[in-house]
Amino acid sequence: MFMDTKFSRDLIKGRIAEVIFEQMFREAEKYTVIPFGYENLIPELMNCGNSYNTKKVIKNISSSPDFVLISQSKESVFLVEVKYRYKFNKREIKNLAEKQKCRWHPSWMFIATLNGFYFDSCSGIIKNDGEVTALKNGWIRKDLQDKYLELLKEFER
Repeated sequence: MFMDTKFSRDLIKGRIAEVIFEQMFREAEKYTVIPFGYENLIPELMNCGNSYNTKKVIKNISSSPDFVLISQSKESVFLVEVKYRYKFNKREIKNLAEKQKCRWHPSWMFIATLNGFYFDSCSGIIKNDGEVTALKNGWIRKDLQDKYLELLKEFER
């Protein structure tokens, strides 16, 4: 029972991080935010039968990043994987970035923690041995970051 509860808690925290990312970037109005993760695509694909091809497609999609960000100018597109971490472990983050980069390059990682938000390219995370740059004001204004960080903290109380 404990294992199921821990899994469910982690799943819920991950979804909270995804919603915070999506809402914060939408509110900033600098990017079009498109949900891209497998949880958005798999329900439809499950109706396509159980063929080898369908299984392969589902397996490939299961590693897809959570979001696509498109700049308002339409000149920049970013694939973004969103993670929640209570404790920031650089080795774990570097491993996640390496896996993400192998499957989806170029891609970025957004990490929500109780101390703040982090956002960097997977290549940058790997190059910097698991260090992730704090979310810069150029992406999201400080007041919006503060607002959504307080919201995140409410779920940890």
